[in-house]
Amino acid sequence: MESTGSGGVARFEGTSAEGAPREAASERGDGERSEEPANDAHARVQGTEGAEDTDGSRRTGSAGSSRRTDAGSADRTDGRTDPGSASRTDAAGAWDDGLIARRVNEATGEEQFVRAESRSARTQAVPSLAYDGPLRSRLDALRELVGLSRTRLDSRTLAEAGQVLDEATARRRLSGQHTVVAIAGATGSGKSQLFNTLAGVTISETGVRRPTTAAPIACSWSDGAASLIDRLGIPGRLRRRPLQSPEAEAQLRGLVLIDLPDHDSAAVQHREQVDRVLALVDAVIWVVDPEKYADAVLHERYLRPMAGHAEVMFVVLNQIDRLPGEAAHQVLDDLRRLLDEDGIALGEYGEPGATVLALSALTGDGVGELREALGQFVAERAAPARRISADVDAAAWRLRSLYTTGQRTGLTETAREEFSDRLADAVGATAAGEAAERAWLRNANRACGTPWLRLWRWYVDRREPPTGRLPLRMQADEEATARQRVEQAVRTVADRASAGLPAPWAQAVREAAVRGAHGLPEALDDLAARAGLPPGRPPRPGWWPVAVLAQASMTILQVLGGLWLVGQIVGVMSPNLGVPVLLMVAGIVGGPLIEWSCRMAARGPARRYGLDAERRLREAAAGCGRARVLDPVAAELLRYREVREQYGRVLGVG
Repeated sequence: MESTGSGGVARFEGTSAEGAPREAASERGDGERSEEPANDAHARVQGTEGAEDTDGSRRTGSAGSSRRTDAGSADRTDGRTDPGSASRTDAAGAWDDGLIARRVNEATGEEQFVRAESRSARTQAVPSLAYDGPLRSRLDALRELVGLSRTRLDSRTLAEAGQVLDEATARRRLSGQHTVVAIAGATGSGKSQLFNTLAGVTISETGVRRPTTAAPIACSWSDGAASLIDRLGIPGRLRRRPLQSPEAEAQLRGLVLIDLPDHDSAAVQHREQVDRVLALVDAVIWVVDPEKYADAVLHERYLRPMAGHAEVMFVVLNQIDRLPGEAAHQVLDDLRRLLDEDGIALGEYGEPGATVLALSALTGDGVGELREALGQFVAERAAPARRISADVDAAAWRLRSLYTTGQRTGLTETAREEFSDRLADAVGATAAGEAAERAWLRNANRACGTPWLRLWRWYVDRREPPTGRLPLRMQADEEATARQRVEQAVRTVADRASAGLPAPWAQAVREAAVRGAHGLPEALDDLAARAGLPPGRPPRPGWWPVAVLAQASMTILQVLGGLWLVGQIVGVMSPNLGVPVLLMVAGIVGGPLIEWSCRMAARGPARRYGLDAERRLREAAAGCGRARVLDPVAAELLRYREVREQYGRVLGVG
């Protein structure tokens, strides 16, 4: 096989039965290609740079200039490529101009030819890839999911999803008329031989030296695929065209076949190239042989992780000519079993999945079946979208633990009420209500009680004044206890809100609750002071003046009865014990009776007054807790629900 670089022309060359090199086609300066008849109809060529014209001059395929060369000066038999041509080819970044490859059919000795795409064809516009509605919706949802998750997940976690979006965008801009299929396999599996058999010409080097394939080689069955191969980073000198055959071109039109290095190569750069290209192609043909079809490296590193890509995967058992009798069927059945254990769906009985075939690239047995399956696969033009869809599935599945949970999440109404109750207890809402109730009753007793009892209470209060030490110590203890209650309430509501959430979102909920808890006890104290008992005395009901007047009357009766008795004692008034005693008894009995009646009547209003004070304090504490803790927690839960809904759309279930 020889490659010559003069005039931008590269050529695969074989030898005829007599061992003489022949030229199959010429590239003319105006971009047109002409083929000369073979054997007697073909013009015998003396060199390799161009086809000899009738006037003895040779034309180069790139510049179109005519120059005469010696018959043997341009023909290199050592297989080396002209450096100037190679540099020009690499600078072009696409197909070599006028690339001519020739292979000799060993059975008949007939010459066959293969051409590469010219520059005029390379600039041909091809329709870009268009995704269907469901796939576009999934990609939009994945993009929204990544955007919503950036503040909660680190960039490394979202790297794969971002790469899928980038690759989907890049692939959409390229040709939708071509399908890029890579041939991958282990050392000695015969993938390069299968590559050459499908192309109909010796393109990829084969041999016993390992590894044989050092860099990816591209072969396209139709024009317009240059941008796709540019994306794979394959230089122009490694781009080929298959054997020109109307039947083959019609069957595989739109196919871009890539021969990869060995995935188990001893050279690290070879394995890196395999991984890089496999992430960019639309489909892959895995070539295995009877010896290493169960290789753990193949199954654990490639097949098992790519199980979701079964619809864009071919698994080919090569070298069945080495298996006697029914051994090929047995090995193929065992291969299907291993693929099933890897989780790869098999496309049997019309179901979507991987295509599994057995063939021999050496003898050609089964190659026609593979070519037919490839032709149908490429004709559907659905492989790029299927690959992107499978990539989205794989990225979404790896993110599953970060977005889904098997438990019901969120804050229940019961949890909210318990949190409010804990804050109310922390600020002493119940105690404040009871104090308000007692204050109302005490005020009622002062207004409606007997003067003698009020005088006694005043005297007792004056006899036992508070020292100031115990109340201050109790106040400090109560403040510490209240702070602990607030912290406990925040921890409890955070734990309940984050229960069942994936780790990043549970952490976000707890952090939101902790941030809101800063300064919460002080804020509750201020609210308690503002929302506590109003200044001054509690309001009085309308019957209080009547009760006060009745109590005053009872006191007046007691005073009158007493003065009457004193007047009788000193002789000022005539003796008559009945009336003054009756007046005094009426006042003495009536006063406490009125006081007791007023106390009974005051219980209802006092209770309502206390409950109203407690309600105001509870509402104030609940409002403060809601603004500082519950609302931030609810915002995090809402964000999680949003990303969960977007994740469902990414999976195609929402």
